[in-house]
Amino acid sequence: MTAFPKRWPVENPDVLQLYSMATPNGQKIGIMLEEIGLPYEAHTVNIIKNEQFDEDYLQLNPNNKIPSIIDPNGPNGEPLHLMETGAILIYLAEKSGKFLPTDPARRLETLQWLFFQTAHVGPMLGQFGHFYKFAADKSDDYSKERFITECRRILGVLDKRLEGRDWIMGDELTIADFAIGPWIKCIDFYEGHGVLKTAEFKNVMAYCERLYARPNVKTGAAVCALG
Repeated sequence: MTAFPKRWPVENPDVLQLYSMATPNGQKIGIMLEEIGLPYEAHTVNIIKNEQFDEDYLQLNPNNKIPSIIDPNGPNGEPLHLMETGAILIYLAEKSGKFLPTDPARRLETLQWLFFQTAHVGPMLGQFGHFYKFAADKSDDYSKERFITECRRILGVLDKRLEGRDWIMGDELTIADFAIGPWIKCIDFYEGHGVLKTAEFKNVMAYCERLYARPNVKTGAAVCALG
């Protein structure tokens, strides 16, 4: 029998369980689940109230971060607990056979951009948001400038990649897009377009708008949103 965190009661134990909140990282998995059409049940883990530190949740995710999943029908029919968005996206892509190219070279190229997001796009934009919006009164000019400069560099890398492409992999939508898009969209929340001068990155801004025009992306991005 699959062990579920008691704090978040499960209605249908036979479907995948998502524990998340609609942050950029959380949006990645909500979007993926909506796009692949896999039945799931969503549970909001309110990180503002530090619910990710609940002892039950710690058994699911020892890093106390969202999102996490439990798939009662994992590999070999065994339950699977999984954390880290990169790993979850790869798992769901392989489970569904969608949004990850089967050609070996294109698969690796997609994973390259997925890891670019998890190593650079998310961490740098997240730090930018912290120092620019949430801790502006505690930040010195050096801290702010460091992350502004690095975020603009990263946006430049993406802008060059997206020249003449609808998606990161050209005309094929992949998990790399579901990982990257929410972090670009989060610049709205950070109110950071002006200081990052995002108008200079026309390909990136058009790309984000294109992604969020998809109905499943809109629905997935709102999964586990607060009030």
